[in-house]
Amino acid sequence: MTEETRQKERNRIATMVVDLVKQRGTEISYATAQTESGLSRSRFEWVFPDYDDLFDAVAAIWLAPHMKAMEEVLETDLPPTRKMYEFFRQRFVISRQRWRDDPENFTMICEMGAANFERVRSYVDLADHYLCELIVQAQAEGYFAGLSIDETLSLINQMVSNYTIPDSLIYLGEKLTEEKLARIVDTIFIGLSGEAGEESKGVNTIRVATH
Repeated sequence: MTEETRQKERNRIATMVVDLVKQRGTEISYATAQTESGLSRSRFEWVFPDYDDLFDAVAAIWLAPHMKAMEEVLETDLPPTRKMYEFFRQRFVISRQRWRDDPENFTMICEMGAANFERVRSYVDLADHYLCELIVQAQAEGYFAGLSIDETLSLINQMVSNYTIPDSLIYLGEKLTEEKLARIVDTIFIGLSGEAGEESKGVNTIRVATH
């Protein structure tokens, strides 16, 4: 089996597993994937040495549209505010449509992701890397003044988490909207700054108590 053939088999089997999860409403084991693949055990093990490798391929299939969306947004010449909005919106729309089409399957996929979070951490890290690029671009135009990239990244991630963590759709559903996301992003660009130093950490008279 050539490397090209191996890659084709990986894609075929990973796509098959995604379909089987939807059909059967349960996570597909390594043994079941091997049986359903039509390959001998030795041939299957050459394609996927273990379950972790199989899960990586399944995650790549599932998250491919999200990766493509982020990369396409990064290549645009949109203004910083619109660009960041689209960075979050396009991924949210993909997840929301999947949830609307099949809530049970969506929930199952989310549970698989949670159970294998360390296997998808690289995708989270990549999304953070892309967001850092957007932050740098925005800072070049005067936004997020006085804040480090890491601090800005952490604050933004916490403010938009309901739109980036797929599980949120399971609990909040249609309460999550593009209009609300747009307001959140607008608010981020209007108010997120460290120019006032320690004073900027509070709003009006609110202060964070330290213990």
